[in-house]
Amino acid sequence: METALLAIQIKAKALWYYLYSPWTLYQLAIMLACFFVALKTARLIEPRMEGWARTIRGNPDLLRMLVALMRRLQWVFYIPLATIAAFTIREYTWPSRAWGIDVSVQLAAAWLVIAVLSRIIRSRFISRVIAFTGWTIVALSITGALPTVMLALDSFAINFGEFRLSMLSVVKGIFLLTGLIWGATFAGNFADNRIQQVEDLTPSLRVLLGKFIKITLIFLAIAAALSGVGIDLTALTVFSGAVGVGIGFGLQKVVSNFISGIIILLDKSIKPGDTITLGETFGWIRELRARFVSVVTRDGKEFLIPNEDLITQQVVNWSFSDDLVRLDVPFGVSYDSDPHQVTAVALACLEDIPRVSKRKKPVCWMTEFGESSLNFVLRFWISDPQNGLTNIRGTVLLAVWDTFTENGIGIPFPHREVILRTPVEIHHTTTSGKAPAKPASGATRRRETVTRSKPD
Repeated sequence: METALLAIQIKAKALWYYLYSPWTLYQLAIMLACFFVALKTARLIEPRMEGWARTIRGNPDLLRMLVALMRRLQWVFYIPLATIAAFTIREYTWPSRAWGIDVSVQLAAAWLVIAVLSRIIRSRFISRVIAFTGWTIVALSITGALPTVMLALDSFAINFGEFRLSMLSVVKGIFLLTGLIWGATFAGNFADNRIQQVEDLTPSLRVLLGKFIKITLIFLAIAAALSGVGIDLTALTVFSGAVGVGIGFGLQKVVSNFISGIIILLDKSIKPGDTITLGETFGWIRELRARFVSVVTRDGKEFLIPNEDLITQQVVNWSFSDDLVRLDVPFGVSYDSDPHQVTAVALACLEDIPRVSKRKKPVCWMTEFGESSLNFVLRFWISDPQNGLTNIRGTVLLAVWDTFTENGIGIPFPHREVILRTPVEIHHTTTSGKAPAKPASGATRRRETVTRSKPD
């Protein structure tokens, strides 16, 4: 007990001596000077950085990171300046005289990393875990207990032949793997966005290159993380082969969709922006993914169609080789109408509809003599099927109705006359409760029922 109290007293006296030594004031002055230079530099660079950030489109992760860094640029510049100052003091004076600057650098770096990651990572739980871990490491490093904790974690280990798996290796592997995969994903998304802006490449090739870069970076990140914790990758070849066979049977649908996606990208049968019909689904392709294709319909629904379905089923691509699509609108007119006039009037009503293409002339043909009408079909072309088919048909029908009404052309509706060839009784139902009329005689009679309602 006395020994512990004596040790605490010695440390307290050393801390008291250190705080009231001249070098403590010198370090405070150096830290203030570094922060002042960093603040001035940040104010000069922040407007230029903000102008560059405004030009970023389609990469929200990069934009959030830049915004988070812009608000903390003074600390971004303070850390390297203070690090250089501490290195200079250690080289030309005693190492202990830079202890205060080292602590400020560690605190500033931890706060900067935690603040930026909390803005980028949307999960509150993960951001809190990162913040807790970061401040714990900084606290252990400042107090000098970090090497002791690392040795304690390394003592808990399990040997697998020549390979030694310790708790320290597991912790390092988790953080290294998480950080490298996040960095690979971020770099892959950035490269994909830059590739999508290259207009010299076809849409399918842009998607293929973007996904290839993402997958390659993730595989390299996993390999680097495993190698970083001391795992020999050559020893995993036999084990990975055996596991791969089992996983292959369980993930055959996933692999099938992945291979189908590569085939779709290579043969260029479907690309982002195309309008397709698959079964009852009609919409335009928003995105091609490794496992599915995102199709957005006219009512705002987004269907995630597996790539395998696009290979094995019949798909109607409305804009595969040409963006022109022909539509048919059938209609009928009364028999007392002039068919030649009907054809001319129907074609004239298409001239004022903007979506009707002028690249190919519309036609109107008489198709048959119907039961109660002369039947026609009006054929025209559009170049924007992604904007809908039902709406343009409805617009054309309304234009036909208005034009026919102005020119006195009638659109008939069917009439039905039912003749009963057997004798029937004619009943006159009244509200006075009189007896029904006598049966009517004759070979052919019509059946009539008259209902009189009671006056209000």
